[in-house]
Parts: sequence; structure tokens; C-alpha cells
Amino acid sequence: MRGSLGLAVAGKIDRSDVWPIELPAPPDVLAKYGSGNFGVWTEDEFGLPAFRYTANQTTDPRAVTDVRPGALSSTEHIHQVGNDRIIAIASNYGHIRVRQDEGSPKFLNDFDPEMSQFGGGLGYLTDGEELLSTYYDGSSTGFERIFGIGYYRKKIASRSYAVDQVIHAPFGDDPVLISQATVSNHKNTPVTLRWVEYWGCQPYQFSFRSALEGTYGKRSQTDWRRDMGRRFNHHVTRIASGKGLLDTKNFLGRAADEEAAWEQTKAALKANPNGFYTPVGDLKSGTEFESLEIPQTFLVSLDGAASGLSSGAASFFGTGGAANPTGLKQPFSEMLEDIGPHAGLLIERTLHLRAGESLTLSFLYGYLPQGFSLDALISKYKRSTESVLRSSSEQWKRTGMRFDVPAEPWIKREATWNHYYLRSSQTYDDFFEEHILNQNGFYQYTMGFQGAPRDPLQHCLPFLFSNPEIVKSILRYTLKEVRDDGSLPYAIVGHGVIAPMQSDKASDLPLWLLWTASEYVLATRDLDFLNERIPMRFSATSGRTALVSELLENCYRHQVKDVGVGKHGVMRMLVDDWNDGLIYTWASSAMKECMEESESVLNSAMAGWVFDEYARLLDYAQKNSELAQEARKSADQHREATRAQWNGKWFRRAWLGPTLGWLGESTLWIEPQPWAILSGATTEAQSRDLVRNINELLRHRPLGAAQMSDGPDMRSKGGDNVGTLELGAIWPSLNQTLVWALAGIDPAMAWEEWKRNTLACHAESYRDIWYGVWSGNDSWNSPLNKHPGRAADDQYFRGTDFPVLNVHAHACSLYSASKLLGMEFTGAGMKLSLKLPVDSYRFDSPLAGVVKTNGRYEGWYKPSRSGTWKLEIVLPEEAAKAVSSAEVNGKRSPIQRQADDSIILSDSSTPDKPLRWALY
Repeated sequence: MRGSLGLAVAGKIDRSDVWPIELPAPPDVLAKYGSGNFGVWTEDEFGLPAFRYTANQTTDPRAVTDVRPGALSSTEHIHQVGNDRIIAIASNYGHIRVRQDEGSPKFLNDFDPEMSQFGGGLGYLTDGEELLSTYYDGSSTGFERIFGIGYYRKKIASRSYAVDQVIHAPFGDDPVLISQATVSNHKNTPVTLRWVEYWGCQPYQFSFRSALEGTYGKRSQTDWRRDMGRRFNHHVTRIASGKGLLDTKNFLGRAADEEAAWEQTKAALKANPNGFYTPVGDLKSGTEFESLEIPQTFLVSLDGAASGLSSGAASFFGTGGAANPTGLKQPFSEMLEDIGPHAGLLIERTLHLRAGESLTLSFLYGYLPQGFSLDALISKYKRSTESVLRSSSEQWKRTGMRFDVPAEPWIKREATWNHYYLRSSQTYDDFFEEHILNQNGFYQYTMGFQGAPRDPLQHCLPFLFSNPEIVKSILRYTLKEVRDDGSLPYAIVGHGVIAPMQSDKASDLPLWLLWTASEYVLATRDLDFLNERIPMRFSATSGRTALVSELLENCYRHQVKDVGVGKHGVMRMLVDDWNDGLIYTWASSAMKECMEESESVLNSAMAGWVFDEYARLLDYAQKNSELAQEARKSADQHREATRAQWNGKWFRRAWLGPTLGWLGESTLWIEPQPWAILSGATTEAQSRDLVRNINELLRHRPLGAAQMSDGPDMRSKGGDNVGTLELGAIWPSLNQTLVWALAGIDPAMAWEEWKRNTLACHAESYRDIWYGVWSGNDSWNSPLNKHPGRAADDQYFRGTDFPVLNVHAHACSLYSASKLLGMEFTGAGMKLSLKLPVDSYRFDSPLAGVVKTNGRYEGWYKPSRSGTWKLEIVLPEEAAKAVSSAEVNGKRSPIQRQADDSIILSDSSTPDKPLRWALY
């Protein structure tokens, strides 16, 4: 294929099926606000946000992060390239590692220079004298790196030649990446050039077993994981009529010292059954900590014959390494090498370019899970090579939830970026046979576990508005985890293994499932979902299944009866209640008593809202009126129990038992406060007092509210760690609920709080911290900490080891944007409180939307089921008085006002035709 990559500007996307009126374009479509000191935000040729990374991490001291040996080096900054199945970790050094989760989560191509393994996605251009490489070693000033939506772009040029390489994940669910390199001849004479495309083969598993061995043994978890990856042999064969290579891996068995270390680890766990990690028993059939069978990987030239193929990574890189491979000095051998563990997939292409001519080369890299055909994948992308990047970008532009405030154009950029990062964080778990939105970040890439269920359940909430099938996949995954007693395991590791952790006795997990399932059905009207039959993977009865409605009822009854309440009528805490470190930090001197008698005000405050939501679902579905009444009664009981813990300034945090008493008397903990407001546990005066105290004690500039005030609870346990983790860090997961609660009391404060929790605010506030610009961690150290704005880095939990790709940084901002508009779904329809204090905005999604501009409010609602819906809309007082006319589904409508000044509109929708409304 001659010419460029075809990176033409995407045409205007037709959104007439959603809403016909476009907001005026802001003066600066992509403001530079939020760029930090490592690059600049820009807009690519598709009209999508992209980050031009400009730092030289090899010389800039600001690029250094204090990390332990692991997935990242101290100067490595990464970007996520992914679709609905595959995730590629793109390094500022130019290489890419591909994550694959079937079997167990892992990298398919480790970066391990000792074994001549350098990830993948590297290209080398030579004329026999000059070399251009897309591996960045800091020596070239003409090397450009762009982090885009669905792609990683690398450009390098000399006086003679230029290379523009784009590696992208096609939109959808295919387990492939496409690498396209446009090579340009700047000379005024014809040239013959050689291009070598490289992808590595050595796996690196995010093994929880290795994490345990690293905790209790003499070697680090990284050493154990890398050793296991080196114990796979590789058999590389020609495919696609000599245009590609296929790598088949064979596990050689564990080393004797590794087996001995595992036995010692299990013995140590057995000797301390009440520790953070619990003893490891026999694994259930079909489950495993690590994959011993890893999918085949392949590399294929899509648009031209290969002039050479090689499997010998060691002989190719030689002593020159990734920056200057010695193998470029001679052509590839006609025979594939028998290379054992030193495997690589290398394809050579010969180029003949006229003076000033450019040529694009295209390669397909991927893996073969069950259900995918190599021939079909090659055929599909061979046909669409020229258009697939443009097509993928247009689909990313067209899908998802959008939030746009023209006065602050960076908000549109960040919402678009967050949607991409959130959706591209999906992988596929073949034990549960569902896609999953793991928390990722440090938890997956370093600790090696998928948990807790509360995390993917809240991560999927933004997809209520745009991609309900994603929500259903996460719900099905979680429902398959439900045990016979209605409880949920705390985390999954490897392939279907319940993580051996004390937190498996967490008290709050069913609440999150009830919340997400109820909101899903009420928002989309998908009643059929309640009648789906779900296989129970962890039932004691083999092959047991249950209806979704039955599993939700089991979870509710477990929460009410098994978790239960303590002596104060407050829901029990068991081992944790969102805060995984509370008992271990504040109750270490009375651990047994605390686990037996502790109570969580957070759990009760949350239950006051969740049980009401579950009752609304039951009423709407007409499933079980008696159960709905029971759930409402339980909600009332927990509201009353929460009210009783008001200490005059805020709500106490937890009862730790007779020995330790109440936590949160002299220190304000944020966890229960927003839920107390949302559940109706506060009086109007209490709400005002509580918000005032939160503002004064928790909202330290420049970022969002801290988890805890500077009080005795923090100082007694914090030492040098005050303001980090559960000792007062800033948590997007908590602050999305705070924004929600504030929106009903002080919309201006809610708006400010929402913006303080954005990546852009972090990047502006802490310009010399690379993480927090395009992705982030699950928490930030507060200004009380010695390292404000950073990820946690204490001796037990080193968030700095992998401080990006945590999904909370992206999901929470998207979901809480809907709460700025008071979006709430009821059995009858939808409620809106449109008091956001900005002149114009647009909240845009296929399910629901709101536009405020030119003194009028407009919107739509389009659930999956036909029906007649009641809309309750609350406007600011002056705006409500000024409303003189309404329009519903294109017709003038009478204005019906409630006693609380809300405006009532009503009409029908179908799956193909939304209910549209407007107030003038």
C-alpha cells in the first residue's frame, strides 16, 4: 500500500439520532490546561484528544519514580492501548507489552533484556549504513511520541529517512493489534531499505502465588514471575504462506527451588491463619494460580511478502540490545532457529523507494483464545488495513458518554479520554465467560488480583448511559461469584481462584451488587435480565444455577441476616466495609473482639439508600411486593441506626467493640457522611452543618476532599504516613459519592469538588508528577502527607510501583458527572435537578441527555423498553419562575408544577425513538 496511513480527518459525526442541536464550538477546542510538564494535550487528525509526550526520561530528573523492581522501571511512563479484550501497555521507551487474561492475567511479551526480550512493537529501518529505530533510548532529538485514543504513535526522522509508526487496537473485541509504519525517503535518489518488525514471546504472569512467595520467601515476586516466564519453551513456525510466524509455548515444569519455596509459603500461611493472607488449600478443579497453557501468538505481514523471517531474538539483538541490534548487519537465515526460551517474532520487509516516495507497511500481531480463527483474523484485517485506524477512531468518537462545558473546554477532552480509558480497560475472563472491568493499576499489575467486587460494579456505572451490555457483563460476572449463602468472595486471582485473604469476610460487597443491578434495570428498563439463569461458579452443588432475581434476593438476605447488626443496631463490619485497612490499623490490639462485634456506620448509611433502591426495583418489576416492603423497612431501620450516630458535627465512623469503643468521635471520616445525606438520615440543619464541616476539615486545596480530617484517629496511627491510603488520602471512589451528595445541597461546591477530582486538576497542581496527567492511581496523598499528590509509597503498599491505569481515576469522574445533574431513575421514569451553576453544558449519551444553552433546557430519555415515563425536573428558582412553555416529543405541553417547584412532564418512548423534552 503506497502513500500515507490514510490518517484523514474524520467527517462530522451524525448525532441526529440522539439530539439535533449542536452547541457552539468553544474558542479553544482542546485547552492545554492539565498538561503538566511531560508533554501537552492536543487534538489528533480524527478530532480526538491525544497527549504529545515530550519528556526525555533518560535525562530529566522529574521523570524518576521510586519503584521496586517489577513491571515498570523507575523512568518508565506508560499509556494504555486497548479495545474490549486486549490491553497493550505502551512505554515511553517505545516498546509495547500485551496483556491477555484468558487462563490468568499476564503479559504475553515481557521486557526482559537478560533474555533478549524487549516487549514488542519495535521497528528498525536501515539502508546498511544508517539506522532508524522506534525504540527510544534518549539519544535522538527527533523522536516524537503520541498517546492517542486506541493507539500509540512514534515518529523519528533523519535527513535521509523518516518513520511514522502507529500501533493500534481495532475497535471491538478482537485479540489483535495492528502495527503500521510509513517509511519516507527524503533523498533525491532511489533507495533500497530494510524494515524489521519485532514482537517478543516471553510471558510474565501477574501471579498471586508469586506475590505470596515474595512475601514469605527470600526472593521477590518479580523474580519468581520472571523465572516462570523463562521456563516456557517456544516452537515458532511459518504461517500465512510465509508472510508470518506463529509461536506455540510449552511449559517445561517448575524448578525445584520454586516448589520448595511454595511449600514453605503455604506452611507460613498455615502457621498464621488470622493474618492478612489466609492458608492456601486445595484448589477447585478447573482453577489455577497461573496459566500453564498460554495461547499461541502470531505476527503477520498484511500487505506484502516477507523478505525474511526469524525467530532468534538473541541472535538478532546480540550485544547491541534494543537500541542497536547487531542482527541488522546481515540478512535473516532461511531456517528458523531452534531458540528455546530466547524466542522472537521478526519479519523483514524490503522496500524500494523512489526519491521523495513513502510506503506504508502493515503488520497484525495477536493471540488466539478459544473461538478465534487465525485465518479469519488475517482475512478481516487484510481487507480493512487502509481504513481500520480511521474507522476505529470514528467509533471511539461516536460511542460513550460525553460531558461538555464550553466555558472550560478541557472538560470535554477529559470526559472523552476517560471513556476511552475506562472501556479499553476491559479484558475477558474465560473462567466466568464474561468481560470484566478490573480495578487494574497496582492491584492487578503488581499484587496480581481482581478485586474487590465493589470495584468493577462501580466502574461499570457510567456504561448505564452508553453501553448497557458492558454493565450486564460485569453484573453476570459478579452474580456468578455469589455463594450459596449470598456472600461474595473478596477477590479472584489466577483462573477462578478465590484469593486467600481475610477480606474474604468483607461485609459490604452484596450492597454494591444490589445497587448496580437495581440501577441498571431502573435506568434501562431491561426486565428480562431479572429472569436470566446464572451458573453459580462457587456453589457447593455442582452445576447449580439461579435466576438473577433469586441471586439478588439471596444477597439481600445475607446482608440482613448473616452480616446483620450489632448492639447499636448498626450493620456489622466483619473484616472490612470498603476500608480494607480499618480493622488492621485501628483494632490490632483487640482484633478478635473487633471482628466479632464491630459495626460500620458506613454500611448502615449505604444500606439506607441501597435497600430503598432495591425496593424500587422490586416494585417496578412487580416481582415480590412483600420483599419490597421488607427492604424498605430494613432501609428505615438503617437510617434510624445511622441517625443515632450523629455526634453534633458529623456521623461516627465505626464501633470497634467494648475495648476500643467508637471511631470517629474527634476525627471526621468521609466514608459514611455522603451516604447519610443520600439515604435521608440527616435533617436539613444536619446536612448544612455536615457540609460546612466537610468543607472546613476535609477539602484541602488543591485536590478533592481527603478521606479523614487531621485528628486523633489519624495522628495516633499515622506517624510519617498521615495523609496517605486509609490515613486520609484523597479517593475518587469516595468523592464521587460526595459530589452526588453535595449536588443536592450546594451545587456550586459540588461543581468545584468534581473539578478538583479530575486528572486535569492533578496535572495542573502537581506538574512534576507524571502519573495523574493521562491516567492515575486509586488515591492521592493529601497535603498532610510529606509527598502530597503522589501515590502511596509506604513499606506495605507501594502504589508508586504501578501508579497508573487504575480505573477509579476514569470511572468516578464520568459517573459523578451525571449526579451533577441530579440524574435518578425511578419506577415511573426519571428525576433531574438541573442546578449546575454554569451557563451552558451538554451531557450526552444514548440513554439520556441534557443540554442547557441560550436560556433553555432540553433533553431525552431512551430506555430499551417502550413505555410512558414521568420526568420530574427541578430548576434553579429564578429559572423555574421564568419557564413559560414546554415541549414533549415535538408538541407543546402544559406545565405541571409540584409543591416543591419541580416541573412534571410525561410522554412515551420506544427503543428506536426517545422521549424528547424542552423547557423554554
